[in-house]
Amino acid sequence: MITISAAALGAVLVAAPVSDAFAERHWDKRTKCEETDPDGRVIPTRYGNGDLGWNHFSGKHNIKKCRVVDAALAGKVDKKNGGRLEYHGVALNGRKRVNIVVIVQYARRTADGEYDAGKGKKIGVITAYCKGVTKCPNWINE
Repeated sequence: MITISAAALGAVLVAAPVSDAFAERHWDKRTKCEETDPDGRVIPTRYGNGDLGWNHFSGKHNIKKCRVVDAALAGKVDKKNGGRLEYHGVALNGRKRVNIVVIVQYARRTADGEYDAGKGKKIGVITAYCKGVTKCPNWINE
């Protein structure tokens, strides 16, 4: 058996694939809902995946209607840290009341760099939840 080295053949060596630590995570960038806040920020709620966006919070936190998220976004920003915005709202149903928190990444990329919305676009809503409980009550989706 004859062995020929790659160098003898003039072969080009190809680098191994980049590790996942540097790769962008897969997520659905399509917009499910969109709201403009009082400061004129157009904020999308993207379908996302299990970690952020609609697919994350509609399952994990039981928010199934855009109007729940949009109602909080229609108010002023309650907390701001760079591109991370936090909006607070209240859902009412008769005497029932629950506080809603909506977290927005108003930047092209998430703070950890794992997600990129694309040139000229914003990540948007990364999560929404009812304060103090793991899952929002079903009545907020009525």
